[in-house]
Amino acid sequence: MKKIGILTSGGDCGGLNAVLKGAALMAEARDLELYVIPNGYAGLYNLVDSENIVRLDKHRLDQFDATFAGSEAGHSRVKIKAIRNPDKYNRIKEGMKKFNLDGLIISGGDDSGSVMVDLSQQGVHCIHAPKTMDLDLQTYSVGGDSTINRIAQFVHDLKTTGKTHNRVLVTEVFGRYAGHTAFRSGIAAEADCILIPEIPVNWEVVYEHLAKRFTRRIRQSDVHSGTYTIVVAEGMKNADGTEIVDESAGIDAFGHKKLAGAGKYTCQEIQKRMKADPAMPIFMKETGMFVEGVYEIPEVREIHPGHLVRAGNSSAYDVNFGFEAGAAAILLLLDGKSGVTVSKVKGRKVEYIESSKAITQRHVDLDQVALYESLGICFGRTSGSYEPILREVEGVYERIY
Repeated sequence: MKKIGILTSGGDCGGLNAVLKGAALMAEARDLELYVIPNGYAGLYNLVDSENIVRLDKHRLDQFDATFAGSEAGHSRVKIKAIRNPDKYNRIKEGMKKFNLDGLIISGGDDSGSVMVDLSQQGVHCIHAPKTMDLDLQTYSVGGDSTINRIAQFVHDLKTTGKTHNRVLVTEVFGRYAGHTAFRSGIAAEADCILIPEIPVNWEVVYEHLAKRFTRRIRQSDVHSGTYTIVVAEGMKNADGTEIVDESAGIDAFGHKKLAGAGKYTCQEIQKRMKADPAMPIFMKETGMFVEGVYEIPEVREIHPGHLVRAGNSSAYDVNFGFEAGAAAILLLLDGKSGVTVSKVKGRKVEYIESSKAITQRHVDLDQVALYESLGICFGRTSGSYEPILREVEGVYERIY
């Protein structure tokens, strides 16, 4: 193996440039050449028509920073299997042959990973470096830590405006099927309520928690100041298990319906209950806020940081993992592996699993949720009792959650 291509696909996030650099530096160390295939799978499909591709040599590596989020290689959301051209796989192989590429490194999430599995089954030698800020693969995925840190900072900082205006603030973040980023960032920001796809929302439970905590804070403040923060994943479900989708928007390349505003919907459900709550006008009058016909219930505002949580700089953890995943991918290709995902690098040992297993959806552990419910955080359900299991390990009691 002499020449290898690398591409990134799916959503952008932190740590991807570290994957590129880690792979390139290991290629240099092993006397290999690594080339960027730009624009993700679209670029791979059109590789045969390209005049040239860029080698990631030391000079080119100096032109971008591993800590920058996003990808120097570019992205696209293209599912190769869905391309109508019956000769699509031969077209890809011809493109690789044109540039003498012996294998591919592909960094992507579950959708992009499924394409990688497809390519491997078609005889293309490829290794998967796991990437998704949603953290819903079976392995850790580059981008997750960066996103969690950014969301947590946003939610924490928003408390200043929340307290200034006595607002309920609802921050909607990514997470279609799994709520890892909403869960972990909400915990880190000390959010009051976290709504995730794994738990259908009982709005009466949410409102009861909000009304008690929010009104208590403002009543007990010597200047009648307080806020209540909610972090909601875009894939939040109602109590009946239905998603909030835009039926008129069609589906994307991977068959997903467009989600239609979990944050906005959350605000509407809270406002509806505030208006119907006879205790709310009393609270507003007691705290000097009530103005008839103008200001009768507290403000409930939606914040949608959107792609800001993907942008900016990568966390130190993601840069470390990115370097390791990229370097390990080179080593696995050299060892003749294909169709596998880098899971971890421990010293001189590279751990990997079959990509078809790695891209299986991983959801938030509801026992872990129960721990935080016992600490007073609302997840939109009636929380049960939390009893840890204890086991003795070498004479030391260890809590197993």
